[in-house]
Amino acid sequence: MVKTSSPTATLPGPRAGDGTQVLRRAAAILRSVAQAGASGVSLADLARTHALARPTAHRILQCLVAETILAQQEADKRYRVGPLLHELGMAPGASAAEIARWRPVVEAVARRSGVTAYLMRRSGVEAVCLVKADGHGPIRFVPVEVGQRRLLGVGAGATALLSALAPDGVEEVIHAVEQGLRNYPRINADSLREAVALTRRSGFAMSQGTVAAQGFGMGLAIPEARGASQLALSIAAHASVVTESSIAEWKKIMREELAEGLRPLP
Repeated sequence: MVKTSSPTATLPGPRAGDGTQVLRRAAAILRSVAQAGASGVSLADLARTHALARPTAHRILQCLVAETILAQQEADKRYRVGPLLHELGMAPGASAAEIARWRPVVEAVARRSGVTAYLMRRSGVEAVCLVKADGHGPIRFVPVEVGQRRLLGVGAGATALLSALAPDGVEEVIHAVEQGLRNYPRINADSLREAVALTRRSGFAMSQGTVAAQGFGMGLAIPEARGASQLALSIAAHASVVTESSIAEWKKIMREELAEGLRPLP
């Protein structure tokens, strides 16, 4: 099983002295911890990623731990998502409705394709995984877990969501995430533009070894009645099971299940 995470994009922050600065810093730290998933992230890594002095990062982290928003295990001192975030995530909201509606579709895609299937949601310049369903194939390939975040353009589902934006929006996102792409040697601003163009021509976003070695992904944006797509279906498979015929079959499955999910309720 392969798991990867992505860095947080650095966006323009508030000016010095702004009373919201600490909230913005805490939110950025929370995104990084969520991206790290079960492996957690260290104080040193968080301080470096967010250009914070270690004492400043430590104070913010300890406050988040005290409020149970984050948790720190004594064994390795790494920070992970805490119980309060899980509890808040269970509160009714738009995401809960989306999950209830689209989970059967994701599960059907996984069952019929035999590979891992996902529901991804756009969140600013990132995509967050809302639903994951494992296929029955002999090789499980899991590049992202529920709750983990990806920069738009990193992975098939995130690329499908990026491609659904208007041209000006695509360029704005590429500018925002460009620094974070340095952790992905095979992805840069130009390759993202090429991926967007290909996605718009074919209707499917493709990711072949760009995020994880031996990984293949395919994403399909879920259309909205108005505005850019907020959700995308995607699959992830090990390169060893990918053939032209399997890709064609997976496209067929994703189209059929998407159509079923878009069917009006009786």
